Amino acid sequence: MLRRPLLSLLLVFSSLPTLAQNERHFTFHYAFTVKNVSPGERMRVWIPLAHSDAFQEVNVTSKGGDLPLKQVQQPEYGNEVLYAEASRADKSEYKFSVDYDVVRKEHVVLVNEKPAGTAPSAKAPHVELARFLEPDRLVPVTGVPAQLAAQETKGATTLLEKARDIYEYVFRTMKYDKSGTGWGHGDTLWACDSKQGNCTDFHSVFISMARAEKIPARFQIGFPLPADKHSAEIPGYHCWAEFYLDNTGWVPVDISEAWKHQEKHDYFFGAHDVNRVQFTQGRDLKLAPTQDGPPLNYFVYPYVEIGGKEHPNVAIAFSFEDAGSTPIKVSALR
Repeated sequence: MLRRPLLSLLLVFSSLPTLAQNERHFTFHYAFTVKNVSPGERMRVWIPLAHSDAFQEVNVTSKGGDLPLKQVQQPEYGNEVLYAEASRADKSEYKFSVDYDVVRKEHVVLVNEKPAGTAPSAKAPHVELARFLEPDRLVPVTGVPAQLAAQETKGATTLLEKARDIYEYVFRTMKYDKSGTGWGHGDTLWACDSKQGNCTDFHSVFISMARAEKIPARFQIGFPLPADKHSAEIPGYHCWAEFYLDNTGWVPVDISEAWKHQEKHDYFFGAHDVNRVQFTQGRDLKLAPTQDGPPLNYFVYPYVEIGGKEHPNVAIAFSFEDAGSTPIKVSALR
């Protein structure tokens, strides 16, 4: 028979979320309100849509809003979008929501820089890889990041060694710090100078330096799930990166999570954990149907245009709960 203290301890541990999981099953709620709409103006709404891939099984359990929604696949990166429009808006607020059932799988390609034993991903087409060697508007591949990449990878003999050197440089020199202004845009030159920022800034530096060394690298964005909670409101996005090796395929990295959880420094070079859901990838996004404004820096929040101009007055409310957990009461749309 178990002694009472031991039994109590086991009950405590059994109530905690598992921190090292192969998969995580949850529901995700994505809702927003477009506010202060001018009646009579043309309104257009683009909503990023999570979809299934090799590492997440996504089912849309409900979707709706104050306008009919049309699903459109985006041409450049294969992102999925829900699109709505009103030729003449007739109310001051419009609400939309999408609910998901998601199973997110752990994505492990390297363990201590060695293949994890999983089969390599299919070889990417040359055209696709070529795009992931090119610059984006805020992600240059020449100048300062190229100089840093050449300096930091000196002596490396393989692309894997170069990628690891770049990962170590970003981890060592950047600080996860969202104070002041300038952070969050994924502006490589700003981040190289300030040496601070959020996940967008960390991974922009990595992608710039990797591409400068002829290592294809790509940007992915979605939302984080707290590892220590069964349900919660989600205040903002999370992003990460992947780089490509011919014999391995796409290799995941998450340097900002490694910085925040330094005991996982080695893990996040070659792996993504289950505590996330991906929505889109790519930078400088030209949407379909085409927006009137400039390409989007990245796309995880709804994008709204009224009268042909971006309308920023959009109140968001995101939340999740693990399968079998009691849904939380989400606060009013902000």
